[in-house]
Amino acid sequence: MDEDVRKSVRANKELSRMATMSMPKKEAAAEPAAATAKAGQNRPVLGRFRLQVDRQTKATYASMDEAETAGKAIKKAHPIVQVSVYDAEQSKQTMLD
Repeated sequence: MDEDVRKSVRANKELSRMATMSMPKKEAAAEPAAATAKAGQNRPVLGRFRLQVDRQTKATYASMDEAETAGKAIKKAHPIVQVSVYDAEQSKQTMLD
């Protein structure tokens, strides 16, 4: 009799340690996923001239002159990094020294 009681007490202790969680049911989405996209989740619009520092695009510009001016300022402040301007329409990269 004592063994049966001990087994049932042990079984009750094991069951009480287990956690149960009830999740609310998901509601059917009334709007399509595209309409619920949050602001800032879209890809940024890239301009024609892309300023790249160590092959990572940092900014885009509408004209080559603007991109070169910004690139030269970065190169002057940090001479060790590789600065270039990439022309997306002509697929041409210009290194700035």
